[in-house]
Amino acid sequence: METSLAHLKDILLRARREIAKVIIGQEAVVDFTLIAVATNQHALIEGVPGVGKTLLVRTLAAVLGVDFGRIQFTPDLMPADITGTNIFNLQRNEFTLVKGPVFTSFLLADEINRAPAKTQSALLQAMQERTVSIDRESHSLPPNFTVFATQNPLESEGTYPLPEAQKDRFLLKITLPCPDRDEELALARRTLGTDAPEAVLLSGSVQPVATAEHLALLRRHLTEVVIQPELVSYAVDIVRATRTHESVLVGAGPRATQGLLLAARALAALGDRDFVTPDDLKMLAVPVLEHRLILRPEYEIEGANIREVIERILQTVAVPR
Repeated sequence: METSLAHLKDILLRARREIAKVIIGQEAVVDFTLIAVATNQHALIEGVPGVGKTLLVRTLAAVLGVDFGRIQFTPDLMPADITGTNIFNLQRNEFTLVKGPVFTSFLLADEINRAPAKTQSALLQAMQERTVSIDRESHSLPPNFTVFATQNPLESEGTYPLPEAQKDRFLLKITLPCPDRDEELALARRTLGTDAPEAVLLSGSVQPVATAEHLALLRRHLTEVVIQPELVSYAVDIVRATRTHESVLVGAGPRATQGLLLAARALAALGDRDFVTPDDLKMLAVPVLEHRLILRPEYEIEGANIREVIERILQTVAVPR
């Protein structure tokens, strides 16, 4: 099957239009989820209950023609509950692998911060290596395996903070805000009619714009999006500045630089361009860096905000001309 960068850009733009049939507004959020898919990376989605996190990922899977799975994380969830286990078959007199919900393309890890350490470790292996270990045997996950993990920013009782190594595996932290009044009014009106978002998704009105096999081929063409050497240096300087800022205790590592450049290529493709601009890097700085930084306690007490710190860093790093 012949593909090209132009074809990839067309797929992304068509996917955006199809998702808009279900998701009202949230254009930046939709673009960030498409960036995660285009780069074959994972995304952390944060938002209060009821803003459409699950619906967004389900719609994304339907539009891109891939399998969808969901795990509701709870404190008593064990690794085997997500990876699967070998069960002895009395008729065949042998063990048979019963695969867990992690064997899918798009996995919604709902309230991921409620899972205990052992389960987090199993998911981390899946995210990092795209394989899982069951009874000392490794099993490969689908090539499009992507974790969209959600967490509630307001409720922390009974949760386990994500380890830094796992947070670093998420390319983006996507904050899903409550809709503005016009969007919420449109949602309310659609809910009373026949075109409620859930009904539209279930009705088959959303058309797939790609297949799972096609998606893997298309990703290769992101390398054709040009990033000038001075912009590579700009991305490096932004990330390095997070390690020396006075209010930051732990800055972003080299993986953040890689993620920033990969995401910028995908954002350029979404903008129907074959080159990256400084604005692409600026727009992605917060979602790529926010979950990787830890502020100094004294600045947190004073009310410092990680987003504001990143914005100040962007003002201090010289933009290439």
